Amino acid sequence: MAMLSESKHTLGTFEHALENLRNNVMMMASQTERSLNRALKGLMDRDDKLAALAIADDEEIDQLEKQIDKDGIELLLRFQPVASDLRRVVSAMKLSTNLERMADQATNIARKARKLNKHPALPEILLLTPMQEHAMAMFRDSVDAYVREDAQAARAIIPQDDALDKMNAQVSRQLIDRMARDPEQLRGYINLMFVARHLERVGDHATNIAEDAVYAVAAEDIRHQQVAAPA
Repeated sequence: MAMLSESKHTLGTFEHALENLRNNVMMMASQTERSLNRALKGLMDRDDKLAALAIADDEEIDQLEKQIDKDGIELLLRFQPVASDLRRVVSAMKLSTNLERMADQATNIARKARKLNKHPALPEILLLTPMQEHAMAMFRDSVDAYVREDAQAARAIIPQDDALDKMNAQVSRQLIDRMARDPEQLRGYINLMFVARHLERVGDHATNIAEDAVYAVAAEDIRHQQVAAPA
């Protein structure tokens, strides 16, 4: 009886520690989404204050990643979880790494926005709108699939990265064409190309999160596989 009571207590303590870890990851996801939204709105609305806020967010997000890593390692050492419990801890730690890298992309976008805002507005900035919407949808859907532990939803995200890659390639071609016709705006067009690349990287990290969600739930490593979109 004592052994059963001790087992329940240990399990409860592990679940509590894991819940705290996941809550910190969700806080980090919320802050990362806020940072990306600030950076993109600062770009589209030519708002330097929002861009500066996005850059300032990065330090707090970095500190959260460090805390999640520390707590995750302590949890692994203390409880030595196996099977699904181990995957849940490791996936939370990997999620925080991808969130931190997304926050880096927000900082990069915000810095490009401040450069662009020093010069007259370029109408070609609207070429980025579909990429922005697609990348942010991938971000939200991948985190949601992780939270709900929904492997099917996570799998559906992965083929969307190809569409984002194609958008990036199309935007790059259009901007290169603009450069040839209006070389005086060369620097601005190059900065827009960098922003497109940063959005494409957000999609890459969303894909990583989706792959980790599948691994956490189904114990299946689908990295580098061709995953078909659902019918």
